[in-house]
Amino acid sequence: MTSPPAILIAGPTASGKSALALGLAEKLGGVIVNADSMQVYRDLRVLTARPTPADEARAPHVLYGHVDAAERYSVGAWCRDAGAALAAAARDARLQIVVGGTGLYFEALSKGLAAVPPIAGDIRAAVRTRLEAEGAVALHAELARADPVMAQRLKPKDASRIARALEVVLATGRSLSDWHRDGMPPAVQAARAVKVFLDPDRAELKRRIEARFAAMLAAGALDEVRALAARGLDPALPAMKAHGVPWLIRHLAGEFTLADAALGGVRDTWRYTKRQATWFRNRMPGWSWSAPQAAQTLILREISRLPA
Repeated sequence: MTSPPAILIAGPTASGKSALALGLAEKLGGVIVNADSMQVYRDLRVLTARPTPADEARAPHVLYGHVDAAERYSVGAWCRDAGAALAAAARDARLQIVVGGTGLYFEALSKGLAAVPPIAGDIRAAVRTRLEAEGAVALHAELARADPVMAQRLKPKDASRIARALEVVLATGRSLSDWHRDGMPPAVQAARAVKVFLDPDRAELKRRIEARFAAMLAAGALDEVRALAARGLDPALPAMKAHGVPWLIRHLAGEFTLADAALGGVRDTWRYTKRQATWFRNRMPGWSWSAPQAAQTLILREISRLPA
């Protein structure tokens, strides 16, 4: 059975992805599916620049703000949720528009993902505690003994991936590389998708990041972070590490002025955009790169050429 067409829009933070997706959804009757790992958290509407309620009223948006900040939302969980959302869009004969900046989400969507079973909480907690106490290099040495294949693939200081690989082998007795052979199939067929990475002028992108952070503060981002901090959550949770959150929490604790915290948040975001571009260039061949202002024309042309 032929899958419905899809539009995949990726790019660095503040490159105009959401506005592009919304314009296409209105023009083509599409459903917008979030592929940003921070915009899934309901606690951070402002600071993650989620679509506004007015934007959400203009076209269907799914997988935005549906996860509590106390949850460690995984790529696998997103794949399951995105697969269901894409299937619902297909049933409604709506164009699928997936938009975000999280490369692992797009990779899993288009290439599939290992079906690793849930890891027991005590094992996960023990590995994370040891990571904090002993450091990534020590855990990498243990991983080399328990799972030499994964250890060889990972750099000794790649803390999060080392911890993940170690907890999987400890919990299941199998290498994460073994699980990769039996995973979730791709939810999107590459031949039926237009894949575009937005590539803005770097000077303009930096200006947009600075302006957006200032706008988020004006819109209540500090109050949002104050409420999040009051929950007393584990600082290692993904939501607690969203760009700007650690800096604003430290401002609220009296460590920095608001201006200095804003500079730190902008700097972290700017550095992340460089990593986003590098990741897609290295890991996602076959994507079209486009200046944001030319992307809609490119997408409309390419989608008209997809096989029926």
